[in-house]
Amino acid sequence: MLLACGSVHGARAAAAPPATAPVVQPVILVLGDSLSAAYGLKLDQGWVALLQARLGAKGYGHRVVNASSSGETTGGGLARLPRALATHRPAIVIVELGGNDGLRGLPIADIRRNLSAIVRNSQQAGARILLVGMRIPPNYGPAYTRDFHALYGDLAREYKLPLVPFFLEDIAADDSKFLEDGIHPSAEAQPILLREIWPHLEPLLKAR
Repeated sequence: MLLACGSVHGARAAAAPPATAPVVQPVILVLGDSLSAAYGLKLDQGWVALLQARLGAKGYGHRVVNASSSGETTGGGLARLPRALATHRPAIVIVELGGNDGLRGLPIADIRRNLSAIVRNSQQAGARILLVGMRIPPNYGPAYTRDFHALYGDLAREYKLPLVPFFLEDIAADDSKFLEDGIHPSAEAQPILLREIWPHLEPLLKAR
């Protein structure tokens, strides 16, 4: 009788379906400043949260990790990057940094060096990069203003990166799309920011 029970148990075990491995979602890491940290808004109103919703609606299995911090500079982002890469192992890194450096008048060479290091470190970790460009007000002087914006195009060409030329392109001239501080985009502006990002990001989602 014991032998019979053992045989039945063995047959059942043999017939059991093999365990399936958990689905690993590729990660999109957003390394940004207050423009990506939903400053002054609920987190689910920000463009990063809207991106996660769009990915699901479009059938992409990616998971978005928002590593953005209000007031962040390129130096701060570079310092936090190694841990973020090791923790999340992203397939894609969206780099939205530099605006605070520019508003502080930091040297262009320093901003370029920090962004270059962010790009190189992310690429060495196996991630694809989307670089998000910014502009600063003209009161910083024509030379600094010009060189600041140009550095994004220069880096995109050097590292062969997709580039969002100017993140605030479609809202910069519309005061109604900003909070009372006149700096941070409103909830109404967040879908427009996502619209700036999406056509440059989607090819990376399809890349293998």
